Amino acid sequence: MKSYYIHFIRHGLTKANVKGQYIGITDIPLSLEGRYQLGKQVEDFEYPYAEIVYTSPLKRCLETCDIIYPNVNPIVVDDLSECNFGEWEGKTVKELENNSEFKKWLDDAQNTPPPSGESGLQFAKRVCTCFEKIVEGMMRSGNTNAVIVTHGGVIMTILATYGIPRAKSFDWIVDNGFGYSIRINPGLWMRDMVAEVYAKIPNKPEQLDGEIE
Repeated sequence: MKSYYIHFIRHGLTKANVKGQYIGITDIPLSLEGRYQLGKQVEDFEYPYAEIVYTSPLKRCLETCDIIYPNVNPIVVDDLSECNFGEWEGKTVKELENNSEFKKWLDDAQNTPPPSGESGLQFAKRVCTCFEKIVEGMMRSGNTNAVIVTHGGVIMTILATYGIPRAKSFDWIVDNGFGYSIRINPGLWMRDMVAEVYAKIPNKPEQLDGEIE
């Protein structure tokens, strides 16, 4: 029985990443530094080949696709967008530290949404439903190799839900322009809804793989 491979790549660096701002659905581009870093990584590392590329609709992901996979026309998937931080979009922890609603959110982000935003549970339901549809689509079409260019929160949530070895969400934090590869065995997926996280990406050219140490 054939396996299916999906490679998650976090978008490149933005000015908001450097400033520590909450940027979810705000549509900002890569910074000049982010574009340079990605270009350098494409030169120095090897990103995985994919038959199909899925991406968040936000500029920072679309621009990342253009740099890493310039000859590919990606499939834009709205539900691969980052969490909606509502009224806290663009703000830093320092700016919010005295906000009583922010403190409640920190205590229980799973059940407490930011004002006009998504709770952790709402966000997880959205991205996990989206991911399951992508997997089902690959199995129906016969495509065995795909890339998903998306956001840190999306990657962390999906791997914490389905990934083995089992780990918490924050254990799957990944730098901009980097990510993880997973292997899906259809039988194991149908039985337990799990996927093996087997490599960090991209790889140095001399590496045979990017196996997790």
